[in-house]
Amino acid sequence: MKSAKKNGHLSQEKSIEEQRANKKLKKKVYKKELSRLQVELVKLQYWVKHHGLRVVIIFEGRDAAGKGGTIKRIVDSLNPRGCRVVALGTPSDHEKTQWYFQRYVPHLPGAGEIVLFDRSWYNRAGVERVMDFCTEEQYWEFMKSCPEFERMLVRSGIILLKYWFSVSDEEQERRFQARTIDPLKRWKLSPMDLESRDKWVEYSKAKDEMFAHTNIPEAPWFTVEADDKKRARLNCINHILSKVSYEDMTPEPLELPPRRTASDYVRPPINEQFFVPHVY
Repeated sequence: MKSAKKNGHLSQEKSIEEQRANKKLKKKVYKKELSRLQVELVKLQYWVKHHGLRVVIIFEGRDAAGKGGTIKRIVDSLNPRGCRVVALGTPSDHEKTQWYFQRYVPHLPGAGEIVLFDRSWYNRAGVERVMDFCTEEQYWEFMKSCPEFERMLVRSGIILLKYWFSVSDEEQERRFQARTIDPLKRWKLSPMDLESRDKWVEYSKAKDEMFAHTNIPEAPWFTVEADDKKRARLNCINHILSKVSYEDMTPEPLELPPRRTASDYVRPPINEQFFVPHVY
């Protein structure tokens, strides 16, 4: 009898935990924590600049997994002169004749820079593999070369972080459907996205194969569970902050001196200027 009660109690606890896990993060809590993490990102950027560090963060994952939203929250608070987002389009005919990694190398950071790759050289292991945009020989050459390429980056002193945003089939479909309705998001739904809907299994196989060959100790993959966008953003940013040791080097608040006035300067008549109409 005791055992039955105990098992029932454990089942109830498990049910509560599942409900808590499935509950969406409250907007107020999300905004408060995001604001705190963005302040920490600013501190991190000051540290990176001061010490001349070079940081590369790769964002990969299924379409509509939330990579772009996370990247946006990261760069919102950072100085764009020291933090860049790289989102390359389809390679040109000339680029297709180059060494595969060649088009990515010019975008790598210099001292004091953070570069975020919204998709990266892993296109070859994902969309190019699934959609037959590369040959078998090119694909397997990538699988052999990629770990060596990334080891070279790490040996050169680059801090390399790789994130895979994981989203369920049901949640991805819900987001796709939402994009068809919202005119502000419809541009996100490309013909390639629509074609990928029918290749869920193929993309799963490609991702598993990619992890098997490129999940190396020098640059491991970190999976972000992204069915809950808000939690995914917070978890990813928090993890980035945990992977780079930094200290707060934010400058002290400035005391601005009084403005100087120019008593001998006469401004031109206001009616000689064109103004934007007050519509609002």
